[in-house]
Amino acid sequence: MDGHRMFELAQALATAKSRQDVPAALALFHPDMELVTPAFGTTARGLAENERALRRFFASFPDYHVELSGHADDGATLVCWGTARMTMTGNRFGVIPNGRRAEIAVFITFTFADDRIAGESFHFDLADLCAQSGVSTDAVRHTLFGATEPAGARP
Repeated sequence: MDGHRMFELAQALATAKSRQDVPAALALFHPDMELVTPAFGTTARGLAENERALRRFFASFPDYHVELSGHADDGATLVCWGTARMTMTGNRFGVIPNGRRAEIAVFITFTFADDRIAGESFHFDLADLCAQSGVSTDAVRHTLFGATEPAGARP
């Protein structure tokens, strides 16, 4: 796929997500879309799971906005980077956030099929988000991933 078209699709997705417009985002997805968010340990496959994932994400971050400031591609995969701004709300992560809007660096890889986005891997620093939201990264990781041993706990 042409690099210009890949970025056009990624930018359209960024715009839809910044408006919390789930139907517009889903319209850009291939039926086999896979969304991976390593910081949260989540993977959504297919349109129904992606719709649930987006709605859950926007419930937690109702003012989410992303700006893509650069990109590169190899003809098959697109990588974009930029800044996400969002306020952690609710109790999804088992903590009480401070209500401040976080500003974090993001990078996102995309794959494509049939002129649609077939894969998105959304990367950001969970500790940075937690610090700006006034919550414990360890507490959030415990909620997301279950009991984990602190680094250096074993000899």
